[in-house]
Amino acid sequence: MFNKKNLMLVAILTIISIVGLTGCSKNETTEVLAEPTETVTIAHELGETTVVKNPARVIVFDYATLDSLNQMDVEIIGLPKSNIPAFLGQYNDGKYEDVGTLFEPNFEKIFELQPDLILVAGRQREVYDELAKIAPTIMLSIDNQNYMASFESNLRALGQIFDKEEFVNNQLNDIEKRINELNALVAGSNKKALIIMANDGALSAYGKNSRFNLIHQEFAFPAADENIEVSNHGQKISFEYILEVNPDIIFVIDRAAVTGGSNAAASVLDNDLVKMTNAYKNNGINYLSSHIWYVASGGVEGMNIMISEVEAAIK
Repeated sequence: MFNKKNLMLVAILTIISIVGLTGCSKNETTEVLAEPTETVTIAHELGETTVVKNPARVIVFDYATLDSLNQMDVEIIGLPKSNIPAFLGQYNDGKYEDVGTLFEPNFEKIFELQPDLILVAGRQREVYDELAKIAPTIMLSIDNQNYMASFESNLRALGQIFDKEEFVNNQLNDIEKRINELNALVAGSNKKALIIMANDGALSAYGKNSRFNLIHQEFAFPAADENIEVSNHGQKISFEYILEVNPDIIFVIDRAAVTGGSNAAASVLDNDLVKMTNAYKNNGINYLSSHIWYVASGGVEGMNIMISEVEAAIK
């Protein structure tokens, strides 16, 4: 039987054991908390940026990047809401903060949100340095002279940051297959294309090496006019020019549908000279999704829509 001394010894040993266990628990917790956070360094057009993997608080200034993040099921906290494409309309929801416009960020709001990562593209080039002072900032832009290479590079960067490499590989394989099939259709059609932007009554043409070079380079459509001036705003044209070039297919981007205007592209092209072209006679005037081609080119869903629209023109 235990005497008082033995009982006291047992009690003391029990207390020591409990304290020891508690100490171990605290040490283990401390060790877990002290674990370094995994980071990834992304090389981009404006340098190299190191960011925590799977950042929780992400602000996006590029709708193409937003498109890809949406397909990856990556949540964001803020974006410019002034020109969100219809296919990304869910981001008009109040749970997403409005952080300014594509050209004029609301720096005070962005600072208040304390982002872990800011993703930008070409329209934010001039404000990159200011944004980078607030949080790690990465520029993911599209090179129109080498569209698919930059598209792939951007997608792989996002895959690294958000642990979505398998998703990226699958998407790139599927898109490559679709483009190869499109190239075969284009080659078999023997049709030449003219790309037009309608801007509230004014018309501009875009050819090889332009901002819509994707149609001629990656999608392999021969240009109806090989000598179109390369300009960000396109080469100004007339209805007489369209008839003279006489394309088999006309691809139309309606800028007014994006920026606001009173003259829709369809009404502008409802013209007797246009009606004399092969494109009109053979039902070859195709109105593209302006928000995608003009402000959201370079995302996963957008790319598939763009392929489908060009594919529909020759099927």
